[in-house]
Amino acid sequence: MRGALSSVDGGPEPRSGIPDLVRALVAGATGFIGQALCERLRSDGVDVRALVRSATRTRGLPVDDLELHEGDVLEPDTLVGAGEDVDVAYYLVHSMGRGADAGDFEARELRAAQAFAGMCTREGVERVIYLGGLGDRPGSKHLRSRRGTALALQEHGPPLTYVRAGMVVGAGSESYRTLRHLVARLPFMIAPRWLSTPTQPIDIDDVVAYLAAAPYIEASTGREIQIGSPDVLAYGEMLDRMALALGKRPRPKLPVPLLTPWLSSLWIGLVTPVDAAVARPLIEGLSTETVVTDASGGALFDVEPIGFDESLRKAVAAERRAEGRAGEPVRR
Repeated sequence: MRGALSSVDGGPEPRSGIPDLVRALVAGATGFIGQALCERLRSDGVDVRALVRSATRTRGLPVDDLELHEGDVLEPDTLVGAGEDVDVAYYLVHSMGRGADAGDFEARELRAAQAFAGMCTREGVERVIYLGGLGDRPGSKHLRSRRGTALALQEHGPPLTYVRAGMVVGAGSESYRTLRHLVARLPFMIAPRWLSTPTQPIDIDDVVAYLAAAPYIEASTGREIQIGSPDVLAYGEMLDRMALALGKRPRPKLPVPLLTPWLSSLWIGLVTPVDAAVARPLIEGLSTETVVTDASGGALFDVEPIGFDESLRKAVAAERRAEGRAGEPVRR
């Protein structure tokens, strides 16, 4: 293995950007970020091939405006042809501990990354762009797994751009939904130690802007791109700002320093619609500082991320518009 991707040097020798990007493959296209990326790429005039496990489960994707390839990254034979005539492939696949064999998800994600990278190499894809997480010393196995995924993509695939972000804020993200429902449903909060851990959230539109621009930036090849908003916040402060965005007073917090991430995830699963299996990796990630430690990669891009408060206002407005279209009551 060639070792960790360097934030400045190392990794594969940089190749030129892709000035005439014609077709992009998006793995993880049905996810929150994948859907937004597909829409952005199509609006930029890029042909998009979405890698989906089932063509009947594509809710949220503009299926009339893109090509579908049915395949599973855990079944290499189904990936044949996915990378044909593709210039750049985006890898946005994260299991988040879901599935019957969730306990072995680290090995599963490694196999998936190796299969995807191998397909891209065989079929002549010029570049792979992967979105992973921040955190230089990840205490969470989910964050460690994302780092392992990047190394597998680097070792077995074409030149890699490794984009690293913390909490992604948008009306459809699990992180936003957790914040939103904790504030909306509880008159007070229990406050475990991880509420004070610094993190650097980023708006969904800014993440997509970085991802969409990466193929055109030669210097982004073979390196990490750490991205985040201008704001470094503790999760407890995020809860307070979420309350203000909803027009509520910040909730009182009851310190419970010994509450583990596992117990915290069960509690969140009880008081919010977010599944405990999804909440656990989110909470475990909050026990690690997830902040930008090297801004040089992000400086290559002409992107100016918005602040957390503005991102919350956007998300709340988008959520209320969606509820209004669905004829549902808007909960304030």
